[in-house]
Amino acid sequence: MSTGDNQHSAGRITGIKSALRVIPNFPKPGIMFQDITTLLLDPKAFKDTIDLFVERYKHEHISVIAGIEARGFIFGPSIALAIGAKFVPLRKPKKLPGEVISEKYILEYGSDCLEMHVGAVESGDRALIVDDLIATGGTLCAAMNLLERAGAVVVECACVIEVPELKGRERLKSHGKPLYVLVESQFVPSS
Repeated sequence: MSTGDNQHSAGRITGIKSALRVIPNFPKPGIMFQDITTLLLDPKAFKDTIDLFVERYKHEHISVIAGIEARGFIFGPSIALAIGAKFVPLRKPKKLPGEVISEKYILEYGSDCLEMHVGAVESGDRALIVDDLIATGGTLCAAMNLLERAGAVVVECACVIEVPELKGRERLKSHGKPLYVLVESQFVPSS
């Protein structure tokens, strides 16, 4: 990539970051919610987000984009269409009709589960997992386990935002998977 391309990418990333908003104390006190809805209201920043992911993955022979419910559904299908891959939704329990394969995982305050249709992924598929944000990495690790159990090779996880303080990147690294993120989380100073 040339210097001009790097400057162009940096400008797009700056635009994406400025289109995001932080909502303090949502959904509960002490949480700094990273809101992507303002990004979706900015057509240029939204397009730049998709384009940066497409540019990264268009020559990586990705055959599956797996989007994590629900915000992975916003970015994943557009990336899949642009690179010629199928889109596989990873859903919360009891949201998919028919036979599913599931993966339970532990959250900070309980547990959750991801499901996908049996047969949605084939052995040897090269998969990219997409979500809006990585915090602790628990959901992404569950998604990787689910896809790998079905025979896919997880190439990378891709998120718009990373909350580095929660060390999700380190958790993925311990599973041997790289992470690509466009921006780090923004924090509003407490008053």
